[in-house]
Order: sequence, then C-alpha cells, then structure tokens
Amino acid sequence: MARKKRVETPEAAVEAVSQEESMTVELPAHLGLNAAAPLVEQLLSLRGKAIVLDASKVESVGGQRLQVLLSAVATWKADGIALSFGEPSPAFEEDLGHLGLSVATLMDKGQLQ
Repeated sequence: MARKKRVETPEAAVEAVSQEESMTVELPAHLGLNAAAPLVEQLLSLRGKAIVLDASKVESVGGQRLQVLLSAVATWKADGIALSFGEPSPAFEEDLGHLGLSVATLMDKGQLQ
C-alpha cells in the first residue's frame, strides 16, 4: 500500500508517494523563475531517495527551472540514485524542444563527462 504525503509551498506542491522506495514529485504547472527556489528546496529534501518527477501538469518551462532539473539529474546520477521523468505533458515536451532538448536528452545531459 502506498503512503502519501503532500507538502504545500507558495509556488508548488509536492506529492511524495512512497512506493517501493521511490518518491513521486509533482511538478507545478508553470516552471518559471518564481518556481525555481521552491523546487530546489523540495529536491534537496529528497536527496538520497529515488524519485520520479511527474511533469504531467506542466504548462511551461523556463530556463532557470530547466537548470534546476539538469542539476537534479546530474546530482542524482552522481549519487547513484534513480531519477526519472514520469508522464511529461505535451507542453513540457514542446518547451524542452524549443530549448533543444527532449526528456531523453535531458536525462543524457545529466551524464557526468
């Protein structure tokens, strides 16, 4: 049985679902400048745990938020902990495309060179 914990912040809500030691982080609709700092705090609180970033409700992605996501991918890979993107919205995929990325290449960018 899954246990749910919901944490509200001014810019975003995190729904952490503990299921087989994996946490799901629900990304907010708008991933712009104002949402970057709360996301950093949320991700740091989950460091060391396997997470799935649920991008199903994302309507827009800004450059600073993308930097946070790239940093998270690199950090989790360096730590040897699983991180993935679940159910990306069409808008999330489209905005990544405008930035020259896809979910797959976003994950590849986290590879330490």
